[in-house]
Amino acid sequence: MRGCYKSYKLYKSYNSSKSSKFYKSYKSYKSYSLSLDKIGGGSAKANKKTCFSFASALAFRYLCRAMQRVLFHSTVFGPIRSRRLGASLGVNLSPNDGKVCSFDCLYCEAGYNAQGPGTTGLPARADVSRLLGERLAALHAAGDALDVITFSGNGEPTLHPDFAAIIDDTIAVRDRFYPEAKISVLSNSAQLRRPDVVEALRRVDNNIVKLDSAVEATMRALDRPTSPAFTVDRAIDDLCQFGGDCIIQTMQTRGFHNGVRVDNTTPAERAALLEAYRRIRPREVMLYGIDRKTPEESLEKVGREELQAFADMITRELGIPVQTV
Repeated sequence: MRGCYKSYKLYKSYNSSKSSKFYKSYKSYKSYSLSLDKIGGGSAKANKKTCFSFASALAFRYLCRAMQRVLFHSTVFGPIRSRRLGASLGVNLSPNDGKVCSFDCLYCEAGYNAQGPGTTGLPARADVSRLLGERLAALHAAGDALDVITFSGNGEPTLHPDFAAIIDDTIAVRDRFYPEAKISVLSNSAQLRRPDVVEALRRVDNNIVKLDSAVEATMRALDRPTSPAFTVDRAIDDLCQFGGDCIIQTMQTRGFHNGVRVDNTTPAERAALLEAYRRIRPREVMLYGIDRKTPEESLEKVGREELQAFADMITRELGIPVQTV
């Protein structure tokens, strides 16, 4: 039973909701293992030991299957239809079989950081350039349309040590095959104390940076930055340095994690975001809700009408255009 309990406790740290599939399966395995020692054949003690081992194996197997994992298993993927950006060719600067990120968001479609960084490592700059060039050449030869090249993938793209150089390579190969296509980077704002990252983000068409909450406790609960040095005040100060040449993306959601309410949609939360947007003066705000499976299963999808009402408030009070997706 000890192994089964350890497996349960491990997954409980990722998803503590008693409504989760893993929890229910664990309880079923536990009940099953306890009942089997009442069946004849061998001593009760031997049966119990065997059954607990069986329950542990089943629970661990379910844990491996149930844990949400990374989505992208190549460095260049797509094009896919992005609800925010159109026909998008994706670039993944994280490993192809693991996640590397400075946040551990409750809603991340790539799963929690606990799945590990995988085995493939970060892609080399030369490989990124080669793979991107080959894919763009093939798309161009086929006459396929392309709206944007988007850096996102299985983690935080700005963590790559050659991020700035890769952006320069991307601009060059984009100009060769699809000069009309935009280059977008989706980042979490945590690397904006690095001058090379900031200057590279200034060179792209769409510098899309995250600000989910302007309330410290909510940001820490929802985005779960891995560095204690990262704070809301620091993030807002760093975002101000772009002088409005950025797009702020804000996920709107609510739910529970480890029994604690997490909600960035309250009037107080939205008032704090309004003040942050006022200081940053981005060229646009993107408000979006959950669209795919999330590792924290209790999170709610905020409806389009509610998102639009907040968007209208932002535009009315600040004059900033807002896209809801």
